[in-house]
Amino acid sequence: MSQPALFAPLTVGGLDLANRIVIAPMCQYSAVDGCMTDWHLIHLGHLALSGAALLTIEATAVLPEGRISHADVGLWDDVSEAAMARTLESVRRWSDMPVAIQLGHAGRKASTEVPWKGGAQLLPGDPRGWKTEAPTSLPFAAGQDSPAALDGAGLARVRDAFAASAVRAARLGLDAVQLHAAHGYLLHQFLSPLSNRRTDAYGGSLENRMRFPLEVFDAVRQVFPPDRPVTVRVSGTDWVEGGWTIGETVEFARALEALGCAAIHVSSGGLDPRQDIPVGPGYQLPLARAVKQGVSMPVVAVGLITGYDQAEAIVAAGDADLVALARAMLFDPRWPWHAAAHLGASVTAPPQYLRSQPQGFPDLLRPGRTRGTAA
Repeated sequence: MSQPALFAPLTVGGLDLANRIVIAPMCQYSAVDGCMTDWHLIHLGHLALSGAALLTIEATAVLPEGRISHADVGLWDDVSEAAMARTLESVRRWSDMPVAIQLGHAGRKASTEVPWKGGAQLLPGDPRGWKTEAPTSLPFAAGQDSPAALDGAGLARVRDAFAASAVRAARLGLDAVQLHAAHGYLLHQFLSPLSNRRTDAYGGSLENRMRFPLEVFDAVRQVFPPDRPVTVRVSGTDWVEGGWTIGETVEFARALEALGCAAIHVSSGGLDPRQDIPVGPGYQLPLARAVKQGVSMPVVAVGLITGYDQAEAIVAAGDADLVALARAMLFDPRWPWHAAAHLGASVTAPPQYLRSQPQGFPDLLRPGRTRGTAA
């Protein structure tokens, strides 16, 4: 019986992946002053035992003002780095799954309450809020506080912060970095003509709107170890007339690949409240397929991918090289186990769990290895 495409190994920018299942970054809104807590150890720890190929740490702010909420994880100073090191040390003691980190800046979508308390913007006068910053002073939604438009010094400060966080990520031994240029956050705000109304070299034409995100990517790629991949998550479209398009996404992807981008993760939306998204199973797959046809680097598909045969078909057809799961992994943290059983493959599992292998699946679980502790 041939090996299922979903469980074929793949090397991405020097990083060997055991299969094509990626755990997407999922914000937990459970940090204190940017520092990971015991919740992150629980959350990341059980996902690291799932049998997926790669675990991605949630959107991690490169500056305090770049957090989506006051409870977001950060990696901007020695204290936040030490907190992440403690979490990684424990996770790695029991799992050899590669771990990536998504670095980001929320721009005008920063300074919010946590989702289960409504997620509303917190104004600068709120004890947990701050003044946001963006390409221009246009707020995300009517009635919100207008962000401060980043000047030349501000752009340099943000770009340097991305690079500094990447240095910290390398020091922590993280296996890959993903830059967040999707979902309406700062780098996406520069890309879209709906949010970028600048009249300088960073606004107007597609070339100018791509300039700052490409500068950030280049700065990170220059400081992150060359044998470890740097990837990017993008929104393939704003789903709003006059906004960012899939054609522009393909051009951006090509520019990233020319700078050494190792893979691109194609999501969509998040920039404008007027978005009209045709939500349904695999609704973002056409976007990933379009990018896949325009670049040589691996492409990651995401968005309501929940079925085992659905995921297998995506990879087998060549629509994408990997699939990313988020909510599906929270609902079923052993999704890769069940997919392997369904498709006739095997996954790595902790030796403590090997006896859970059901009768009828004698080759489903193979023992994993520990990989020591964080640096």
